[in-house]
Amino acid sequence: MNYLAFDTSGSHLTLAVRRGEQLFTHFEKDCALKHSFTFMPAAEELLNAAGLSLKELDFIAVAAGPGSFTGIRIGVSAAKAMCFAAELPLLSITSFDVLAYNGSKGEKLAVIDAGRGGFYVCPYTGYEAGEPEYVLSGGLKALAEGREMICDPSAAPFGFEFTPADLLTGLVRAAEAKRDYAADPDGAEPLYVRKSQAEENRK
Repeated sequence: MNYLAFDTSGSHLTLAVRRGEQLFTHFEKDCALKHSFTFMPAAEELLNAAGLSLKELDFIAVAAGPGSFTGIRIGVSAAKAMCFAAELPLLSITSFDVLAYNGSKGEKLAVIDAGRGGFYVCPYTGYEAGEPEYVLSGGLKALAEGREMICDPSAAPFGFEFTPADLLTGLVRAAEAKRDYAADPDGAEPLYVRKSQAEENRK
């Protein structure tokens, strides 16, 4: 199995390339404003290290959100462009999956910082996702009751604090567990959960 998986939905940049039994990874923290010009060189460097071309991949996986609106657009657009160019299927996973696949198989709540005191949350039973929603910090406690709370790095004070290794592991586990869902890239869409601030301001 050969694939490229990446996540540009948050403040970090996470990439993994699998070539058979070998795994090549790349992680950069606090680079949200640089995704547009750091992602492609990092992806090319990782593919070169693995000795793979796009045509030799079985699929590409992208974390399609929720998270940074700009980061999500960059990631999904890049993934679709590469898949169309190399005639590859695209696997769209969620940023919640990257967190959930690091947790236990019990009841979990994946939490992503949405800024301005809000959070994107999604309940999981094992690795089966429930309905994602947007909540304010006051609503987290009720939703987390009886569940393991797993948070992205910017929301870490509310739950388990993830390291770069955790985020890479979650990305790889989610991509490999869901690889059979890779499909036509034309159907891939970002997962936003709520409208952007600019859209809200236009009301």
